[in-house]
Amino acid sequence: MGRRRAGVTAAILAAALMLWLAGCGSGPDRGHPTRPRPSAGTAGAAPAQSGGATAALAGMPPLLDAGDVYAADRPGMLSPVVRHDPQLVYVPNSGSDTVDVIDQRTRKVVAHFPVGAEPQHVTPSWDLRRLWVGNDRGNSLTPVDPRTGRPGKAVSVTDPYNLYFTPNGRRAIVVAEAKGRLDFRDAGTMRLRHSLKVPCRGVDHMDFSADGTYALASCEFSGQVVKVSITGERVLGTLKLKSSMGMPQDVKLSPDGRVFYVADMMAGGVWLVDGARLRLLGFVRTGTGAHGLYASRDSRVLYVSNRGEGTISVLSFATRKPIAKWRLPGGGSPDMGGVSADGKVLWLSGRYNREVYAIDTRSGRLLARIPVGAGPHGLCVYPQPGRYSLGHTGVFR
Repeated sequence: MGRRRAGVTAAILAAALMLWLAGCGSGPDRGHPTRPRPSAGTAGAAPAQSGGATAALAGMPPLLDAGDVYAADRPGMLSPVVRHDPQLVYVPNSGSDTVDVIDQRTRKVVAHFPVGAEPQHVTPSWDLRRLWVGNDRGNSLTPVDPRTGRPGKAVSVTDPYNLYFTPNGRRAIVVAEAKGRLDFRDAGTMRLRHSLKVPCRGVDHMDFSADGTYALASCEFSGQVVKVSITGERVLGTLKLKSSMGMPQDVKLSPDGRVFYVADMMAGGVWLVDGARLRLLGFVRTGTGAHGLYASRDSRVLYVSNRGEGTISVLSFATRKPIAKWRLPGGGSPDMGGVSADGKVLWLSGRYNREVYAIDTRSGRLLARIPVGAGPHGLCVYPQPGRYSLGHTGVFR
């Protein structure tokens, strides 16, 4: 959530092993993403197909478990590509135009460097070889080598509020929120291939169907979600959320691939959306300012950061209901982040408090409160388990 939302936010406070892939990502050759040890995953029915589709997106690595899209994200299942990368947290400070780097072990800032204007999110590339800092107002992407934690020369890209990658790794999707479009670019060079205008306002977060054939994106300023074909790079439809002042944020697919969870900052909870049929299934209240969504390493629960009240809700994927709520001592503004590789720590930025939170996922206890620059936003925990990245702050499969 960047500068265009500042006034509002202030006011509301089948199972198979992975095939070897031809490299098509960015950065120096570090070997292709390779398959980790197979996981038993989570039992369940096969994911629902997308709008009549009968096959997965061409070139997409098959799911390790047809009943769990996150089966490749278990603790210890690090790709050989990232296995020796240092365990760090990269924090983009939107108000300082900088990135702070935190050592996950010591929980201290170990590096700090300038980037372009208004960095919003730090995003792992599809091939896991590079991190991209999206400098929204600076109209650029700053590459970071995760082996060293050091930045490289920025690449010119228009309005990169957010960044995703198609599940087959062929395209980067730059979410140009201010322009009201999704820019499909070459995943390696970032060369623009196609700009897609969307019929809604404030497009900003998304996730992909289990078969990879479509994405569901949130439209913050019009209270909608939009369904986009990945194969055709076209809009398939829109859905209005049942809220007089809906403000959808993060989007996350359920492990079984049947439901998209959509955080709504104004409604104070998450919507359940059937992406295949593009219809609402229900609403779960979590807390004021529901914002970021993160799946646990065992695919059992979803962590929801409630930025407006300084809490984190824990939802059961099995029942689709809250089972716990953790409150930050002394308050805070938990925003975006990710789960550590071992699944034991949830890292979140404190958007309005110039700090980062490290939270024990077993107890909800606050482990550390780390001072950083102004306006910390979409921090990236790296490395993480998974064979490839779908983007944002780290959505892996």
